[in-house]
Amino acid sequence: MVKSESPEAAPDRAALAHALFAPRTIALVGASADQAKLASRPQRVLRKHGYRGAIVPINPARSEILGERSYPALTAAPVQIDHAFVMVPATAVADVIADCCAARVRVATIFTAGFAETGEEGRRRQDAMVAMAKRGGVRLVGPNCLGIINVSGGVTISANAVLEQETLLRGGLSVISQSGSMLGGIITRAQERGLGFSKLVSVGNECDIGVGELVDLLVDDPDTRVILLFLEAFRDAPVLGAAARRAFEAGKPVIALKLGRSMVGREIATTHTGALAGADDVAEAFFRANGIIRVEIFEALFEAAQLVLGHRPPKARRVAVLTVSGGAAAMVIDRLGIAGVDVVPPTPQIISNLAAKNIPITDATLTDLPMGRAEGGIYGSILEELTASDHCDAVVAVQGSTAAYSAESVRERVLAAPRGDKPLAVFLGPRAGESLRVLQEGGVAAFRTPEACADAVRAYCDWRAPQPLISGEPQQIVALDRAVAAAGRGTLSERAAATLLSRIGVPFVPSQVIRSAQEPVHLPFPVAAKILSADIPHKTEAGGVALDIEDASALAAAFDAMLARIRLAHPEARIEGVLVQPMQRGLGEVIVGFRRDRDVGPVVMVGVGGILAEVCAGHAVRLAPVSLDSALEMIESVPGLAVVRGYRNRPAGDLVSLARVIHLMSLLALADDGIVREAEINPLIVRSDGVVAVDALVRIAEH
Repeated sequence: MVKSESPEAAPDRAALAHALFAPRTIALVGASADQAKLASRPQRVLRKHGYRGAIVPINPARSEILGERSYPALTAAPVQIDHAFVMVPATAVADVIADCCAARVRVATIFTAGFAETGEEGRRRQDAMVAMAKRGGVRLVGPNCLGIINVSGGVTISANAVLEQETLLRGGLSVISQSGSMLGGIITRAQERGLGFSKLVSVGNECDIGVGELVDLLVDDPDTRVILLFLEAFRDAPVLGAAARRAFEAGKPVIALKLGRSMVGREIATTHTGALAGADDVAEAFFRANGIIRVEIFEALFEAAQLVLGHRPPKARRVAVLTVSGGAAAMVIDRLGIAGVDVVPPTPQIISNLAAKNIPITDATLTDLPMGRAEGGIYGSILEELTASDHCDAVVAVQGSTAAYSAESVRERVLAAPRGDKPLAVFLGPRAGESLRVLQEGGVAAFRTPEACADAVRAYCDWRAPQPLISGEPQQIVALDRAVAAAGRGTLSERAAATLLSRIGVPFVPSQVIRSAQEPVHLPFPVAAKILSADIPHKTEAGGVALDIEDASALAAAFDAMLARIRLAHPEARIEGVLVQPMQRGLGEVIVGFRRDRDVGPVVMVGVGGILAEVCAGHAVRLAPVSLDSALEMIESVPGLAVVRGYRNRPAGDLVSLARVIHLMSLLALADDGIVREAEINPLIVRSDGVVAVDALVRIAEH
């Protein structure tokens, strides 16, 4: 687990938050008097939405803009500027930042595009700007961003067109978006549902102030109750992780929508782990490790807020469903089932309690009330029993088409009923606007589509408390660093990799290296023979593996044939010899891998191993290092590992020993200076008593 402190020291946090969200003086650099131009919008909307501080337009060609005195440069302004909004061409931004430094401006938000997002030249321009701002004590938001909004303070430092509307609803939601254009969409869609906001930030390129630092500031914001993230990539994952943990402890849920679920891995790795643990697996591991709730559907990003507010992660993934429309409920249940959420029937105790009130229900998975029996008293009594019961972790209440025409019926069924402390999600339908408003005002999470309802409930069921930070025992770290230091650099040969991992506690099969077909082998037959070369990490694909060799003569023949194949296919490969091992049998083969992701840091992976590692679906990825308990949970979460968990009447494997290897591999994250880049055991043979590693690959940084 990567640890990071917030970039601002505690005494500076309040000053930074004030300059970002409640500046007394705002300079608009590049402001325009032409109201048809985008550069006029920030000034107009600031006054429109009630900003009471000083606005200082900066434009050398004008002495007055929209009724405000204009100045030729920031350094000419007669007042101290807290926040500058920069709207000049990219080639002129550096001069503006120099003026910000000279005028001791606390924060500059850069609307202008044309920096790192455009290529190498833009990146150099951005890096030079950041270096200048850092020397001058100026913090930067952007570039290539739409700005900052503080609804309660009327602070609309933004050129977003959504600010042309008459009012912005106040509320407890705060949003940080890496997409500037989506900020307007979030405001529009949420306000249609009556949801209001506290703070909204478009971060653009995040050249300085990033998502993580902003989350950290919002944890201390009394107006923020839920933090929403619209993400395209991780740019400051360690800071974001630490901030999300603070938010969890403060009782402020962090909900994220991240794009790119279908992308392949972002970097070419030499191990199967690099191929399997792609971008989305790593993102999922990051969210899970840091207590962040992940949604998949845009509407669920803000609609889920009411569902999770005031709640902690569930004990399991069990949902009870009450409906007056079987078809509508089926649309929600289907999606929950696909996501692996258990829809559970009412318990005998619930059935008995309701029977005592003359309300008969069955033990069917779906509690389906005919419309004629769905009056408020009956519906409310069932809802009360379900939300108070420990047999489920959340409740979904599905309303029929009457929700579109009778908000009063929804009020009677849902709001008038006593409710337990379970999260309650109500699916109304797309045209039940008044019912939606009634429930939201009553503090109940309401949804217009079955997809968003199911996604929000699934996201809540997947929510976990932050993964405990593992530091490792001092003696473990010393042994690890010594083993790594003795291993060499670059991609290790299989034998060197096995030696390294053996030294940290991973059990390996005995082996012997032979360099000629006639060299005697002091191991029991049958054996496996494998080419030994750091230049050939995947030996099977190269024809460098022979199995079930029964005797010395068969081994000699396999040796000669293997070297002939390898020399023909890989004439440049450096060959150390052939590695011979006794054949191993067990209940199943597992792959355990470790690598350092460029965005979130070290991760560990477990899945089905052997030659089927990339064919069999299902693997678990977590941020490293992990505890033994977390490793056991990883094993339980992989469907393909049922074979070692005791599938049907098959014997169970030694899961504790398997978990210990996962834990030991994850400790490679603690190696000095992050020197171990990736490592893999494939296969790890799981037996009823113990495990044994058969093959390994390790890559250590060259410098």
